[in-house]
Amino acid sequence: MAKISKSSSKKTASKVKKVKTAIKKAIATIKIPIISEKKIKAPIKISKTYAPKDTEKYMCDKHLAFFKIKLTEWKKELVKANNEALYHGSMDDNSVSADMVDQASSYTDKAVEMKAINRQIKLISKIDKALLRVKDETYGFCTDTAEPIGLKRLIARPVANLCIEAQEKHEKEEKVYADE
Repeated sequence: MAKISKSSSKKTASKVKKVKTAIKKAIATIKIPIISEKKIKAPIKISKTYAPKDTEKYMCDKHLAFFKIKLTEWKKELVKANNEALYHGSMDDNSVSADMVDQASSYTDKAVEMKAINRQIKLISKIDKALLRVKDETYGFCTDTAEPIGLKRLIARPVANLCIEAQEKHEKEEKVYADE
């Protein structure tokens, strides 16, 4: 049998140690992505008499739930009113008056009614955008400056997306361009 010398076994042992340490270093540098599960939030329940308070954290879950409810109820009312107006407006189409003044008055009334319906449709679109911001949790913050809009302003105008300063600036720019 062949004899194995101590020096060759030492060399082999040192090579094994080097390989082991290299493998350990390689394993340590490999980053394994950790898949984190999104925490599913339980729906927040608030009373019908709840009103956001300045003492609470701005745009906390309660505030977002309050404004979501307020916006969805407002949208339902507008859609219902639009549907009724369109339905009743179509009922009047069949009545043709022989008097030209009555016809002109009827056409004017319909034009005013259609303008109101168009305004409400635009408002419904703004409500949908506000509901998306509630879902994204960006609701309540100015889209220009990212500053808080303020609870009082949002309660008065839930579809507001600009803080007062940004809104004033926007209106001044609008006036300047309108004057030209």
